[in-house]
Amino acid sequence: MSRLFGTDGVRGVANEDLTPELTLQIGRAAASVLPDGDNRPILVGRDTRISGPMLEAALIAGITSVGRDAIALGIVPTPAVASITRATGAAAGAVISASHNPIADNGIKFFGSDGFKIADSLEDRIEAALGEPLARPTGTGIGTARLAQNWGRHYYEELYAGGADLSGLKVVVDCGFGAAYAIAPYAMRKLGAEVTEINCEADGARINVECGATDLRALQAAVLRQREAGASAVVGVAFDGDADRVLFVDETGAVVTGDHVLYALACSMQSRGELTGGAVVATVMSNVGFERALRARGIDLVRAAVGDRYVLEQMRAGGYALGGEQSGHVIDFRHNTTGDGPRTAITLLGLLVSQRSTLHDLVAAVVYAPQLLVNVRTERREIMEEHTVRRAIAHAEAALGNSGRLLVRPSGTEPLIRVMAEGDDPELVEEVVRRLASQIEQEVERFASP
Repeated sequence: MSRLFGTDGVRGVANEDLTPELTLQIGRAAASVLPDGDNRPILVGRDTRISGPMLEAALIAGITSVGRDAIALGIVPTPAVASITRATGAAAGAVISASHNPIADNGIKFFGSDGFKIADSLEDRIEAALGEPLARPTGTGIGTARLAQNWGRHYYEELYAGGADLSGLKVVVDCGFGAAYAIAPYAMRKLGAEVTEINCEADGARINVECGATDLRALQAAVLRQREAGASAVVGVAFDGDADRVLFVDETGAVVTGDHVLYALACSMQSRGELTGGAVVATVMSNVGFERALRARGIDLVRAAVGDRYVLEQMRAGGYALGGEQSGHVIDFRHNTTGDGPRTAITLLGLLVSQRSTLHDLVAAVVYAPQLLVNVRTERREIMEEHTVRRAIAHAEAALGNSGRLLVRPSGTEPLIRVMAEGDDPELVEEVVRRLASQIEQEVERFASP
């Protein structure tokens, strides 16, 4: 039997895989296992998905049914739940979101009282408790459920910490109809930016659909329109559905990835003596061009497995202050304990103003080596162990030789096998990736045949 919790909590199609019944059981199990800290409440936040209110009601019902109190934060970014949990001394925080996944999906993940995602061992205890007889108090023994009253101020205080000045900066913000739809534009305006909003509505029927960090085309077009209208200092900012990650578009319309952002923040932190360990933690997906740029500044790159939880583990184990993913998760321990899109955006935009730089110039040292990623859709993760697939991977590695790098892995959040290669020869990279992805697809089709 496969593990219920994946690399980022429980994920699945809402009302099919992640049903209200299962969510109720998860709420009961989690509330029974998570430390109560003298009866402190469990906070629950969610993104804008249509299924969010349904699963929120079920999760809170499960929590209160075993005698624990719950406080609903409503629609807030994932990093806000971590921040508010830590700031208020709550026992734990729960997030109902599937992040960048399609509309139909949803998920549940938990933060401990310290604002960090709970450990695998605690997730295992929650999963084990699903089948156990748990407490069913009555009368005044039942937990209470209530709405948070202005608890979002704790997250705003985090966003304003350090007094970033965004005056004179024109920012186009694409919230992807997700959880940052109100918080991010408001905070940037308060800090002095002139903000243009696109896709900044709480519309769970359009979350992540051709917008936000999952599709930057609308943002690129909006930035270029502003340039054509005469704006010079203009930057595009895009969040995913739960705003734990952020990507950017510079004034030329070019995409600025998590690698670029980590480079800019690392250089700033190095100059201020804040880059503990003299290194940045990133994943095996980060481009070699990013690694070369860091090395030129005397900064080391520590690579972790894909997934922000693995980046976080490396950061905590090695005492590093900065880490993240190419996809836009950035963990900056100066401000939060998890990937924090709005905070990352404010920090980076603040650097542009303080250094009187454009975004293009700020990250120009990161010259990407050609990289290609192709996804093969399949539920069969075990296909990676098939002899024919392993042989195909070995041939692909041999073809790249010392001139490139190959990574083939199952996604931790979607039913995909990801095939990625990079190197200095773009034609070779494309040939290797396309051929290998095709061979894996053939194996998938072969196993699907009756």
